[in-house]
Amino acid sequence: MNRPQASILILAAGASSRMRGGDKMLEIVDGVAQIRRITEAALATGCPVTVALPPDHPARAVALAGLAARQVVVADARAGMSASIRAGLAALPPGSAVLIVLADLPELTEADLRTMLAAQGETPDLIIRACSASGLPGHPVCFPPWARAELAALSGDTGARDLLARHTALVRAVALPGRHAVTDLDTPEAWAAWRAGNHPMPEQRQPCPPRPRPSALSAPA
Repeated sequence: MNRPQASILILAAGASSRMRGGDKMLEIVDGVAQIRRITEAALATGCPVTVALPPDHPARAVALAGLAARQVVVADARAGMSASIRAGLAALPPGSAVLIVLADLPELTEADLRTMLAAQGETPDLIIRACSASGLPGHPVCFPPWARAELAALSGDTGARDLLARHTALVRAVALPGRHAVTDLDTPEAWAAWRAGNHPMPEQRQPCPPRPRPSALSAPA
């Protein structure tokens, strides 16, 4: 059976509240604003790309000018990450898997996104979660079509954490190089340390679970 092409949803509606007036989405990485860099990487995979944006940071939309990514304004972005997920999902083609990408990961690359999409193609009924080379769980996460109803029902600012906890047996960890999956910079000091090569440590996380056994590879009924 032919499956619809996976979609990429980039979450870029956060408030950058810890940046003290700055905007981490507009930090320059590889010569361009981070939000543009990650969107260009996503578009290079050939998948349809949607970017969830807040209504009160117009410079982010400006940074995406000329790119063939769909922009969705999240009216209730301050309600938390789940609002961005719900708004983004509503704009995606029905029935497709969705690779959810946080826009503020400065080490994430096109190759990393392709690695995640390839894993999704190998095990299309599993949730594919990126982890660091040392096994720390991170982002992005690719959700199969069966998970979309649960994503659409999320609330609050914990993202898909509860969904992932409910379906631990159906989560496949995929290691990305180095710290690509876990380098998430929220303060000016963290950005300065990262640029200086003194990478801040991520918050404490449990190691990624092992790959699911063949008996666990069935999607929920």
